Amino acid sequence: MRFRKTAALFCLGGGAYVGLELLYRGRSHITMFAAGGLCFLALGRLSRARLSPVLRAGCGALIITAVELTVGLLFNRDYQVWDYRGQPLNLFGQICPVFSLIWIPVGIAGTSMYRWADRKLQGR
Repeated sequence: MRFRKTAALFCLGGGAYVGLELLYRGRSHITMFAAGGLCFLALGRLSRARLSPVLRAGCGALIITAVELTVGLLFNRDYQVWDYRGQPLNLFGQICPVFSLIWIPVGIAGTSMYRWADRKLQGR
């Protein structure tokens, strides 16, 4: 049962992230489904930590940025999935401060969505 619940949460997070990308830029990539699922599960773990909301939001943005960098270095070396090379202070064209700040509200929303989905999957 635990595997099925984790798989469902992963798919929910992956689907939500792909949906955000489709709304924002009209396209996505299969690696973004995986990145979104990983971020969603990590945000779920973070939601259980005893942190202030501000610190939790910052940590969420760091988690998403770290996943984005890792996925970018592995699967986006040709910059066909995304390209931050034109953004100030970018790192290898894979991450940049502007999008790291955007991940703050995305992480807050993701954490709330995780809590809701987790409760629903437990039947509460």
